[in-house]
Amino acid sequence: MAALLGAAGCTTVKNIGASVSTLGGLITPYKIDILQGNVVTAEQVQALQPGMSREQVRNILGTPLLTSAFHADRWDYMFTFQRQGQEPQQRSVVVIFQGDSMFRVDADELPTEEEFVATLDDRTVPAKPPVLQATEEQLRAFEERNRRVAPAPQAGAAASTPASTPAAPATSYPPLEPR
Repeated sequence: MAALLGAAGCTTVKNIGASVSTLGGLITPYKIDILQGNVVTAEQVQALQPGMSREQVRNILGTPLLTSAFHADRWDYMFTFQRQGQEPQQRSVVVIFQGDSMFRVDADELPTEEEFVATLDDRTVPAKPPVLQATEEQLRAFEERNRRVAPAPQAGAAASTPASTPAAPATSYPPLEPR
């Protein structure tokens, strides 16, 4: 009986911890995308031909994720992609060699490059931005609020100051550092 109550208590504490960490399920923590392995597309596998050298296969598919000393004639290309809110993607490509030339390729259902890139783009369509337009009346009111007051010219300084110099702002701000 005591063991049953203890097990039930652990489950409750675990559920409470999960509920508190997500604020009652209202928000969820951010989880990063996890990409592991080699991305191999259908076009890459179609480019492989029996009889190709190991170097040619490596140039097309990249360095294999797994090679084994016990299976020197087998290269494994594995790929997994996990994104929050989506099913994980897993793919496997196995290249078999006879000596130094490729014999065959065993692969899962592979997407084309275009299909793969489309699965990566998870951006939502943003809302249409508002039109930023001001009426003539709003523009005049803005100009009046922000009109600069030109300081009175000092004697002798009027000749050295060009007419195109902007006037100092009407508002005075305190210095950033104490004097």
